[in-house]
Amino acid sequence: MSKIESRIGIIKESEQKIYSFLSDFNNFRNLIPEDRVKNWESTSDNCKFDVEGIGAVGLKIIEKEPNKLIKITGDGDKPVPFTVWIQIKEVADKDSRVKITAEVQINPLMASMLKGPLKTFVDTLISQAENIKF
Repeated sequence: MSKIESRIGIIKESEQKIYSFLSDFNNFRNLIPEDRVKNWESTSDNCKFDVEGIGAVGLKIIEKEPNKLIKITGDGDKPVPFTVWIQIKEVADKDSRVKITAEVQINPLMASMLKGPLKTFVDTLISQAENIKF
């Protein structure tokens, strides 16, 4: 099992607005760079898309704690089980922190090869979230 943590993002907005945005997969399309995915489809709790070199990827929200936590897992036939947590904490009025943690169940050899790209991916999501106009 391998655990990857993003840097802590700073978003100048309330945790409620951030949570409302991030807890709906229809909004996630704005977080993933255009050149990374194709054929995006989503509902509020599920999404699927194609990633070049990987194929179809599906995600589903499996747990929500209003204004604090969103828990996501894979939804589809990909053989690598994983869980992603998005944590939100408001530290002052319209000043929140966001962190993404991914836990992937893979062997140590695969973990060493995937850790860098996964770290880049979660940090990219944080960077994109910091630039969203809520």
